[in-house]
Order: sequence, then structure tokens, then C-alpha cells
Amino acid sequence: MSTTDAATFWDGVHAARPATADPRPNLRLTETVTGLPPGRALDLGCGTGGDALWLARRGWHVTAVDVSAVAVERLAGLALSHGLDGLVVAERHDLQVSFPRGRFDLVCAHYLHTPVDLDRASVLRTAAHALRPDGRLLVVDHGSTAPWSWNQDPDVRYLTPREVAAGIGLDPAEWTVERAEAPRRIATGPGGHTAEVTDHVLLVRRAA
Repeated sequence: MSTTDAATFWDGVHAARPATADPRPNLRLTETVTGLPPGRALDLGCGTGGDALWLARRGWHVTAVDVSAVAVERLAGLALSHGLDGLVVAERHDLQVSFPRGRFDLVCAHYLHTPVDLDRASVLRTAAHALRPDGRLLVVDHGSTAPWSWNQDPDVRYLTPREVAAGIGLDPAEWTVERAEAPRRIATGPGGHTAEVTDHVLLVRRAA
């Protein structure tokens, strides 16, 4: 699928959802980042912007990116309405083509799954190299299929966190895997439906 098609697909996904005035952050972000000193963060595939806004409220300077112009424009508006526009910069990027500039203390990629072509390993490798010394890369993937997931293929296999780390191919002398786990949680989907799901959590730290 082309870059244009990727943008069209995700614009359609976000346009079909009602705008949220105060989107919630992802649990795996809040449990990982709470207690860390604020710095510069990069949110890959920011979606509705809950993670970016949560980080900004805690003093992080956040660059939030998405392939969808709808998502980026909504997040920019939310940051302004919440008085966080000085801490959140929303940018449109197709990560197959461009990557945000800068060095970061935290890069997070939550559920960076897509039906369009995306070399995730290359994107995550670039993200790891964008970390400052002692910075962290947090990758949270689906480890199970929720009833409302767009991919209901019964034969789908989700890579384990260790397999994701191996695919990125980072030098263990410079990057350390701090967490590679598959915790479960109760998730809420469209219409308020709930289900138990598995997350695949990978946390990588660059040497100081």
C-alpha cells in the first residue's frame, strides 16, 4: 500500500471516531514513566493523543507524530485547549518516508500495528538510535486479539517482546532490554464493551 493509501486509511479511521476532549493515556506508559524525570519524548503513532497530553502534564516536551492528518490536527487543537501547546508539537510523518528530528529521553510506540506496509523493525531501530544516553524505548504491542480488533484472523501470531527486540538488532553493549513481558489487563472497546487482553511490553535502555 502506498504512502497516500496509508494516510487515507488512517484518516478514515480517525474521522469515523468522535473527537475526544480528554483522551486517556495507555496503562503501560503510565506505569513505566511514573517516577522518571521529565525530558524530551517522542510519541510514534500518537493516535488520539492521550499519551502525549499525559506526558506534557508532567513536564515532558513531546513530539507526537502520526500518518493521519486528522489525528495530528485534533491533537494540536487539544494541546492548545488544555494549555499544553508549548509542550506538545504534533507532526505528520509517514515513518516509511520521514522520521522526526531530534534526540529524546523517551520514545514510545504503542500498538504500532497497521494493515498497510510498514518496516517496523527499521522504524524502531531508528527510534532507538534517536535516544539520548540513558534514554528508553518503550514498545507496547498487542499480544492477543480483542473482540473489536480490526484483524480477526484466527491464525495471526503476535511476536513476543524478545522477538521484537531481536528484530530491531541493537548492539547489547549499548542497549539493554530492561523489560520483556506479556501482562494482561481488562480493556474497554467501542460501545463500552470490555475484554481481557494481553500486551507485549518491551523496554530498552540506551547506555549512559
